[in-house]
Amino acid sequence: MPLAGCGLFSSGVTVTAPSVMTVTSEVFPHNTMPDRFTCAGTHTMSPPLTWTGAPTGTRSIAIVFDDANAPITPYVYWIAFDIGPGTSALLEGQLPPGARQARGTAGYDRYDSPCPGPGGHTYRFTVYALNTTLNLPDGTSLLSAWQAIAAATIGRGGIRVNAVP
Repeated sequence: MPLAGCGLFSSGVTVTAPSVMTVTSEVFPHNTMPDRFTCAGTHTMSPPLTWTGAPTGTRSIAIVFDDANAPITPYVYWIAFDIGPGTSALLEGQLPPGARQARGTAGYDRYDSPCPGPGGHTYRFTVYALNTTLNLPDGTSLLSAWQAIAAATIGRGGIRVNAVP
């Protein structure tokens, strides 16, 4: 049985790599996150994202926004899931109907604006194509969402952005 996503694999297990997707955003000039999407902004709102390349068999989309270089690794700011398979973009500060959010590392089940340190930080937005709808409740735990996304991933793509205080 092929496995996709992330996780621990033992010998004798066939691993199928997820399809590669492309993720972009017109609001990240030179891969730099504007202040309005960080704690320096006056409102907490997620940036617009666009993706292409979801493979055949995609039943839902999930998005994870994290900082793999944080002292708590990875530090997850936002998880959105159960986004419809026909969706290929998110508008600024909006999720499509039916989408849900899990709790991130700080315990919020919404977009959590990052606060880059004095030297700045690099963050990742990763879009996952899943072979199922997760059907987890809003506010589900980070671990539950993370494990479900890992088990169902058939496609993946991301964008790295830098933020400075």
